[in-house]
Amino acid sequence: MRTSLFIIAGLSAVLLAGSPDMAAAELRKAIFAGGCFWCMEQPFDQLPGVVSVRPGYTGGQKKNPTYKEVSAGGTGHAEAVEIVYDPAKIAYEKLLEVFWHNIDPTVRDRQFCDVGNQYRSEIFYQGEDQRVSALRSKAALEKNRPFKDPVVTGITQAGVFYPAEEYHQQYYKKNPIRYKYYRTSCGRDRRLKELWGSLAGH
Repeated sequence: MRTSLFIIAGLSAVLLAGSPDMAAAELRKAIFAGGCFWCMEQPFDQLPGVVSVRPGYTGGQKKNPTYKEVSAGGTGHAEAVEIVYDPAKIAYEKLLEVFWHNIDPTVRDRQFCDVGNQYRSEIFYQGEDQRVSALRSKAALEKNRPFKDPVVTGITQAGVFYPAEEYHQQYYKKNPIRYKYYRTSCGRDRRLKELWGSLAGH
């Protein structure tokens, strides 16, 4: 009888350890705004340790905003991406590094050809550890930046994140030709290369 109880207890522990709820409890989220969210989804989506990336809107006042409302300006929201990651496999500091190398941190209220507060670059931290990491990362960049202009990217406590419409999710996979044309015509890759050299996009 005692042996049977040990076996049952052992099986229960294995089942709990592999349950989705237990696994999900170990995951973290990171939110970054860097202009067009199509272009911010791809670099994070390809990183080992990143579970998911979804475009959306955050940083503003309007509840449940639409793409039309945000892109027109006036909502206070920025186009952003919400990243779910496993901190045991990838550090938040690595996500910050990838973030910097995929934006132009020297301009306010715009990114590349997209102009307006809705296209600002911003780090939305969740928790004191992310806030400290973001501040340290920005300070290190300001000290060692490979360009002359100051870093103006904001660091703000995260609020509600509203997922974008379905057709925006995984846009770079659904519409690869249009996506590549947009990146090129907007001057994104050219400017990133000017700013970061071989680190651009990585």
